[in-house]
Amino acid sequence: MPVYRLHHFPESGNSYKLALMLSLCGQSFEPVWTDFAAGVTRTPEWRATVNEMGEIPVLEEDGRKLTQTAPILLRLADRFGLYGPQTEEERFEILRWLFWDNHKLTGNLAPYRFLRAFVEAPDPADLRFLGRRLRDVLGVLEARLAASPFLALPRATVADVSACGYVIHSAQEHGFDWARSHPAVAAWLDRIRALPGWRAPYDLLPGPRMPLLDPARLEG
Repeated sequence: MPVYRLHHFPESGNSYKLALMLSLCGQSFEPVWTDFAAGVTRTPEWRATVNEMGEIPVLEEDGRKLTQTAPILLRLADRFGLYGPQTEEERFEILRWLFWDNHKLTGNLAPYRFLRAFVEAPDPADLRFLGRRLRDVLGVLEARLAASPFLALPRATVADVSACGYVIHSAQEHGFDWARSHPAVAAWLDRIRALPGWRAPYDLLPGPRMPLLDPARLEG
């Protein structure tokens, strides 16, 4: 079986997507904590030796460094025969929602959560801009999950593994009580938690944590 090492930091939802997929596939991995808050991924040395794109996560598979979460998820699905497509039409649907998640859902929720929970004095204009975009994107997610038990197909796929990566964190971090604001999203998260091998983000991703700030600091 392959030997996996995952370069991560605990707060990274993209790191969680890969850790969760490995857990769902029954695979262990060696966690490699990265000091993202100190800017390690932006250093020339890290980019030269770990990931030229300067991004986390990085999954090493038998020593080969793999980057970009979506194609890694598809690679794992193909390798282990789980949570992937069985037909060309299914592949198209999975890709469609994977790209939507990367660009729309993760693309807005990840920076919104980071500014809200981990940046001492974020620009209020940034939070307002991301918040407006995020509310629209969450409306799309809620409507889809009100009509389908999972995102791309009637069964769980890597599209769900990807899309849950930031949504599944606590309301203390992202500010949303899904059961009240988006009940279909809350029910979908319960279905994901029921998948064999599911584990919570901070249970899968060890290492020093960034301080979680009080959201009340943003008031007024």
